[in-house]
Amino acid sequence: MATLNERITTAAHKLFDEKGIQHVTIDAIAAEARTTKMGVYRHFESRDALIEDWMEATIERYRGALDQVELDHPNNPRAQLMAWAEYIAHGLQEISYRGCPFINTIAEIADRAHPVRQTIEKHKVRQAERIQEMCRKVGVANPKLAAAEITFLLEGAQVCAQNGSISEIEDYILTIMRCILSR
Repeated sequence: MATLNERITTAAHKLFDEKGIQHVTIDAIAAEARTTKMGVYRHFESRDALIEDWMEATIERYRGALDQVELDHPNNPRAQLMAWAEYIAHGLQEISYRGCPFINTIAEIADRAHPVRQTIEKHKVRQAERIQEMCRKVGVANPKLAAAEITFLLEGAQVCAQNGSISEIEDYILTIMRCILSR
């Protein structure tokens, strides 16, 4: 049996994934978790604390996926980057439902000083640095440029999947990734 804290966390994460952060109230989280508003506030001091918890879990999911591709392809940064592209490409069906959680959350939080937005920005900087290091290990001529291209490719693909503007995105991602890594 899940604890109340686990039920609240699960409910909040599910609702933020499905509806975004602006459309989810504490009342909705309480109802989904089968508790009261007071029950939620006993475990989380604010709605922002729940949003931060969700975002940290989302970041950990992506970080864990990148860790896994490194483990699955030791000493082969080209295969690691291709596997990362495949991970994003295969997740586009899910993304197309609601969109990239990072892009959506940034769009919903205009204040650049907001802690959740800063958390996302730090994550994206670390991720870009990590991809740049992988590109350096591949031996591409300009690892910084290649990492930027990969970031544009994968994040842009998520937007295209969400808005339905391009078909066969998965194939294009992998083809473009191969081109980036072959320079």
